[in-house]
Amino acid sequence: MERLQKLLAACGIASRRGAEKIILEGRVQVNGVTAQLGKTAQLGVDIITVDGVQLTARDKLVYLMLNKPCGYLTTKRDERGRKTVMELVADAGLNIFPVGRLDKDSEGLLLFTNDGGFANIVLHPSFDKQKTYKVEVRGDIHEAARLMRQPVDIDGHAVHARSVEIIRSSGDTGVLNITIVEGRNRQIRKMCAVCGVSVVSLKRISIGKLELGDLESGKWRYLTMDEVLSLG
Repeated sequence: MERLQKLLAACGIASRRGAEKIILEGRVQVNGVTAQLGKTAQLGVDIITVDGVQLTARDKLVYLMLNKPCGYLTTKRDERGRKTVMELVADAGLNIFPVGRLDKDSEGLLLFTNDGGFANIVLHPSFDKQKTYKVEVRGDIHEAARLMRQPVDIDGHAVHARSVEIIRSSGDTGVLNITIVEGRNRQIRKMCAVCGVSVVSLKRISIGKLELGDLESGKWRYLTMDEVLSLG
């Protein structure tokens, strides 16, 4: 017997933390009864369903990357019927989930997997996976770059960019490559606001050694084993 959140993570439904949220939302049933957090079950013996779909053992691990366009929410489903990134990877035909988030107005590199352990390694700051964003901004670019390299307060937390590179500067507009590790909610946008510049566009171009490259917007591809190992 295993705790439900562990079973859901092992079968690629979500990370362990994400699985706990799914259970708390009442979306999981065991033998026809809505499950509570802490419930245990046995795969292959108990009938476990998530959103009405029966849970089955995962037979392989899957890793892919998407070049997310603007206008899509990074979530598995949206109760208001808005577009989600899952629509863009639906033809993969796999029970996968997005690793972390890119907000609706941001674009670029977004990973998907059914491996909860891999997702945790990519996301948790203790594993030091740097994420780089190409950010077009308006304002005093040079002063903002200087300030971002120092700790700034975001929602009560002191954060700073691991590196800030000025790619282009012309008048009061320019492009920065900003690298961070923490990855807090809308962190880049909030850092820019605190440092006196507004974001015109934001695109994640790399995670660790993995680069977005020339993958077309809205398209996805599988990661190579070397790419997976470089992240995991």
